Amino acid sequence: MAIESAGSLQSVVQQLQSTATQAQGTSFGLNNDQGSDSNVSFAGMLKSSIDRIDGMKQAANAKAEAFERGDPGIGINDVMIDMQKSSVSFEMGVQVRNRLMSAYKEIMSMQV
Repeated sequence: MAIESAGSLQSVVQQLQSTATQAQGTSFGLNNDQGSDSNVSFAGMLKSSIDRIDGMKQAANAKAEAFERGDPGIGINDVMIDMQKSSVSFEMGVQVRNRLMSAYKEIMSMQV
């Protein structure tokens, strides 16, 4: 049991490291060299983020269903980690939405 937990923990650490590496390499199209001809739009970035959050939720649900069916190789720890990742990403999405709405309302209330 301890060996399986260590392996799962190592897997989670590797996933976190790869995510951090991806985040460091992402420029989000905000380089000054590109100017206004950037191919990345705010709407596109927002849609891809929402799609990523939805994908995490679907993957967590699929893993939970597989665990309930008794598929081999799927442990409760994997299911719980994926469910937690999905929950955290959803909460982050809600917070981003709240901040965007707050900024929009503030801009709309400015006098011209």
